[in-house]
Amino acid sequence: MFAHSLRVTAALLALGHATASVAGAQTDYFNTDAGRPIRVEDAYALERQALELQIAPFRIERSRAGAYRWGIEPEIAIGLLPRMHIEIGVPILHAGGNNTARTTAVGGVELSAFYNFNAETNIPAFAVVGDVVIPAGSLGPSTQIPTIKAIATRTLPWARVHVNGQFTFADDPTTAPPSTRADVDANAEYSRWQVGMAVDRTLPLRSMLFTAEVVTSQPLVRAASLRWDVAAGTRVQLSPRVAFDMGGGYRLAGNEPGWFATTGAAVAIGLPWRGN
Repeated sequence: MFAHSLRVTAALLALGHATASVAGAQTDYFNTDAGRPIRVEDAYALERQALELQIAPFRIERSRAGAYRWGIEPEIAIGLLPRMHIEIGVPILHAGGNNTARTTAVGGVELSAFYNFNAETNIPAFAVVGDVVIPAGSLGPSTQIPTIKAIATRTLPWARVHVNGQFTFADDPTTAPPSTRADVDANAEYSRWQVGMAVDRTLPLRSMLFTAEVVTSQPLVRAASLRWDVAAGTRVQLSPRVAFDMGGGYRLAGNEPGWFATTGAAVAIGLPWRGN
């Protein structure tokens, strides 16, 4: 009888643990991440002791000149501490066309740490992100590219508003002889600074979010023109653990204006050592 009671208790605890994990995952559509589906993100971190696998993030770009560039960036995010998570991503890029060789290769290794300072009260929620891209692959940068980002989120009766601002600490890639032409192109895609604002609205009964953004940025190449991008997208909860996103936009001004589109999915699970 005692052993039977222990088994019943353990089963109830496991069920409670699974239910709590699923309940947290069901709101993944509500938390916007950079690139899913737009670049501007909200000020809230991944749930503590949760693990999220971004298994199919895909982005394709086409310039007015007809050159295509596409890539995928599998990522893993871990909620290590309350209001804090870390991410590791490995972008795989394809670039070329218009009289340049086509190349498919790793575009560096990206490490980031996200920390949320507060929940919203009478002031917005604030967060900070530290990010560094480490050289790896022929389409990666030639040196480390560290970035710091500040995020603010404010919920209004009709929508949420997010403002992101970031600065990158790196040299102009054209000031040093690159190892390959692809290396210059990869470095040139990063921003010296970037400022963006987004508005999103959720449909909780459908577990769906719609969002739109406007972003301006200055490339690392100092001689390059200021970029202006607009984009919109949606995220939807397909199951308690899986969220799907898709979006698209257009570069109105700057180097290689043209359209771009994104799609992806994330799977949220609990860590094996996660407690109640």
